[in-house]
Amino acid sequence: MTCTNGATPLLELEAVSRIYMQGGEELEVLKGLSMTIHSGEFVAIMGQSGSGKTTLMNILGCLDRPSRGYYRVKGKDVTLLDADELSTLRREIFGFVFQRYNLLMGNNAVDNVGMPALYAGFNQEERRTRAAALLTRLGLAQRLDYYPAQLSGGQQQRVSIARALMNGGEVILADEPTGALDSKSGAEMLDLLHELHAAGHTVILITHDTGVADRAGRVITLRDGVIVSDTAAVATGKSPAASTRAVEGKCIPPRNMAGMSFAAALGLAVRSLKDNRFRTALTLLGIIIGVASVVAMLALGNGAKAKILASIEAMGSDLITIQPMPRHTRAAGSGHLRLTDDDVQELRRIPGVLAVVGEDRGSMVSVRYKEADYQASYIGTGVDKPLVNNWALASGEFFSERDVASSAPVAVLGQTVAEQLFPAGTDPVGAYVLIQNMPFQVIGVLEAKGASITGTDQDDVVLVPVTTARLRLQGRRYVHSITIKAAPTENMTALQAAIGAMLFERHGTEDFRVLNMASVMAAASESQDTLTMLLGSIAAISLLVGGIGVMNIMLVSVIERTREIGIRMACGARQSDIMAQFITEALMVCALGGVIGVTAGFLAAFVAQSYGTAVEYSVSPAVLALSCAFVTGLVFGFAPARKAARLDPVAALASE
Repeated sequence: MTCTNGATPLLELEAVSRIYMQGGEELEVLKGLSMTIHSGEFVAIMGQSGSGKTTLMNILGCLDRPSRGYYRVKGKDVTLLDADELSTLRREIFGFVFQRYNLLMGNNAVDNVGMPALYAGFNQEERRTRAAALLTRLGLAQRLDYYPAQLSGGQQQRVSIARALMNGGEVILADEPTGALDSKSGAEMLDLLHELHAAGHTVILITHDTGVADRAGRVITLRDGVIVSDTAAVATGKSPAASTRAVEGKCIPPRNMAGMSFAAALGLAVRSLKDNRFRTALTLLGIIIGVASVVAMLALGNGAKAKILASIEAMGSDLITIQPMPRHTRAAGSGHLRLTDDDVQELRRIPGVLAVVGEDRGSMVSVRYKEADYQASYIGTGVDKPLVNNWALASGEFFSERDVASSAPVAVLGQTVAEQLFPAGTDPVGAYVLIQNMPFQVIGVLEAKGASITGTDQDDVVLVPVTTARLRLQGRRYVHSITIKAAPTENMTALQAAIGAMLFERHGTEDFRVLNMASVMAAASESQDTLTMLLGSIAAISLLVGGIGVMNIMLVSVIERTREIGIRMACGARQSDIMAQFITEALMVCALGGVIGVTAGFLAAFVAQSYGTAVEYSVSPAVLALSCAFVTGLVFGFAPARKAARLDPVAALASE
């Protein structure tokens, strides 16, 4: 900023008119005004209510633009400037003293005074130091931390003057500064304005009071938007004392031409959120629910996926299962309807096959030991069962080839059956149990396997030789299914094709189906991914709803804070500064809601896990949810911020 030296008119209006639209018709408030004000003048603009003096002040202070004519500030045509360039003039040249003080009720005296310097790039310490010095100079040294509601009218007006001087205040525009004060306070205010004038400030006073106007060095009288008199105007266009007055402390160079710093925007956002706790809580609620839903749903979905894949993996991803085709799908005229022991023997000869077991799965049978009676399922199987299903024994041994060949009445119990029949600490191996009232000797107990992919208890089973099952329990001479374990590093797809080709050659028709567990795992994984995505999408909808809530509440906030926005614009805030403030508020709300939501989501998942639900914790859903929260704040905060930034300063200041 460059200080004027008085050679060039400080302010110059040429044929300026201001026209408003009212009821579809033009209302001309100012009518072709022309005037010049030089540096160092004390000018009173006088007129009755409705004469246009406040409109003139708004134009002089770059809060409004002329509808016609030219207005120049230090030779620069204001009518050609954009909104941010007008903000620069307000910030660097003008200081406003309003009749209603226009102080922010949530800020103390120091913060109210320091506001213009906030938009000039001064840091917090610099702002506080200069604001405190100005308030002390104006007799408010004991009121630095007082809020407007704690100050008298005269004290509030002094705070307003200190704010006008914060960035230098080369031109002080005072709109009815004594109108809301008693006579004593009014006289003190006029004395203070004269002191500022004596210190070199140009003072423009808007008043309807003749006694107040008489204390100015020049009086311009308006009536119906026209200048009717301009007394004490100097023909040379220069105030007699302007060249000799000291201008100490007026010209304060701006620190940051790019706008308000991020730290300052963050501070404003924190203060606003604290001052409006209830509104902030409502805004947070939608984001918290949305983010918590995303985190919890993805944790539950991934947990379910991991559980299913673990169950399949426990059975073995290197397994191929062969089952007979359901009866209604068999080829017409087919005579070979079963899987047989011969099929099992032929499958063992295929290269890449490590082990084969044919099984006969029966229904529930009664298993009794002494007084204990228990209903369990049974499986007639072969000697390769432990190898094929990775199922080791907790005690005893598995039945042998001799047991299978001789249809020996021996059994291996699952953990659940053993626990139900035998007292704790008792070894079942060697004991005899009755299965369907036929005696079987227990030769082994399997290790615990847990629940299957379908949720059934895999340990609730009795294993007997497949031949024994046919002879003593079932009575049929075919196998229910065949399970093949592939050799390590074997190509499962190629082996599956070879098995299918061999069985087709033996049966003459495709009365069977071959299932590759690796492909089953892939299909299950894909299916679960789809389900998880569906759950995540449903949760994301709640986050979207939360974002819309943020936008609605921020729009309401803009309406509620319209006057605050007008005050900030009068203090030199750019459109980008206003946008930064409101977007930062939205981002802070969404970030805080995101953090709380992530915590709540993990807590909900933990509670679900404590009730036995499968949960898988991961950082990625939390990062995704937080990212979405930030994007939500940015996207849904933009429209309210843009609306706030585009408010007309004059209309904003006039709002209640």
